[in-house]
Amino acid sequence: MNTMNGPIRKISVLAMVMFAALLINVSVSYVLRYDSLNENTLNRRVMDARYAQQRGPIMVGNNPIASSEKVKDRFKYLRSYSDGPLYAPITGFYSYYYGASALEDTQSAELAGQADSQFIDQLVDKLAGSEPPGGTVETTITGKAQRAAWKALAGRTGAVVALDAATGAVKALVTSPSYDPNELATHDLDASKAAWERLNADPAKPMANRATREIYPTGSAFKLITAAAALEQGLVDGPEGLVDATAYQLPLSSKVMEGKCGGDEITLAKALVVSCNPAFARLGAELGESGLQRQVEAFGFDQAPLKDIPSTASRLYSKAAHPDGIDLAQAAMTGIGEFEVGATPLQMAMIGAAILNDGVVMRPYVVDTITTADLKPVFRAVPEQLSQAVSSDTALALREMMVDVVVNGTGYRAAMNGVEVGGKTGTYAPESSPKRYAWFVAFATELNVAVCAFVEDADLENTEIGGARAAAPIAKAVMEALR
Repeated sequence: MNTMNGPIRKISVLAMVMFAALLINVSVSYVLRYDSLNENTLNRRVMDARYAQQRGPIMVGNNPIASSEKVKDRFKYLRSYSDGPLYAPITGFYSYYYGASALEDTQSAELAGQADSQFIDQLVDKLAGSEPPGGTVETTITGKAQRAAWKALAGRTGAVVALDAATGAVKALVTSPSYDPNELATHDLDASKAAWERLNADPAKPMANRATREIYPTGSAFKLITAAAALEQGLVDGPEGLVDATAYQLPLSSKVMEGKCGGDEITLAKALVVSCNPAFARLGAELGESGLQRQVEAFGFDQAPLKDIPSTASRLYSKAAHPDGIDLAQAAMTGIGEFEVGATPLQMAMIGAAILNDGVVMRPYVVDTITTADLKPVFRAVPEQLSQAVSSDTALALREMMVDVVVNGTGYRAAMNGVEVGGKTGTYAPESSPKRYAWFVAFATELNVAVCAFVEDADLENTEIGGARAAAPIAKAVMEALR
């Protein structure tokens, strides 16, 4: 009997060890792969459960722009969007097949009531045998300004961004054309698929967030940066310092920029008012790549500035195309906002805001507060300084010059009664395309707000200043809405 028990005991121990190892392996594997298993699009059980949650609302003021409605189907709750196309670049979409975007993505845990900040509420609800309700995300957007921007764009391809200069709070963020997130959130999954395919095939790119994700040639709006660098680095002695406005032949090039700026020597202030290309090209060459790069980085280029919604870094030029840097002729063209300068409307609004805010660049943000279902605050935004782009003296000089652009120059269409407005127009017409990009970067001093209005394909004659006619009235409409 004893001789038989020995082998049996060994087999039993081996089986127990193997069973224990299997349990440990499964447990450890589950813990380590928990997130990936939950996120796996093939895991329909998890997807169904998540899609059936009652998510909290996204708010603009007292109005929910995204909310969950109880319905009688297997998903229980339908995500719906009021004024869907108007707020789509902010809310994004919440879709069964295609996940989420914008705030629906970055604030998903908070909206679902599953964020770490809501742990106590989750625990209480679990003990009570109920699902935790979602939190409420309150945005910084002002509905009146958002609607004014949308109306002023009037269906044209482009974008508008308005910022509180002192805090970085985004007051308006509009992109056109847009799309309706309700088409992707629908419980008719076949219709959702069809909408996704149609939207992605549309050459107008309605799902592109032109305000934060797309970079464009800035044209003369970039002269604000060139002027800032020239003042900061001592190339010009204040707004009344003189610059050479005569015809300019680019270094090592046969290309000549004609003068016609109102004199052979004019002040920097006048050069900005008349948007004098020869003067700013000379300054660009004198600053060179290093001087220009230093200034754009100070304003926030080369980093994605917005955390709440995906954003793209603006650039001085393509580092991939020019790994050894740019030459003086290219720096000269960069000085007038051409060559390969590319910026988002958000970034250009940040420049206007920094100039108004004594040279201080604030990080833009869209989420103001987050509260639990019982209105307990779990997050409140704290304004964050990104950099000191220019000194307060340089910022004051730039403000004075921008006000002159509106009072005596191309930005007159943005003038407002009783409010000091500064601005800078920008127009860019690429040789390889019939498009004319129109920009206007503006601020309203008493309102403490900065606005960038951008029209991607302005319907203009070659002789027209696109930023003046197409973009300046849009910026004015938004500033009027914020009075």
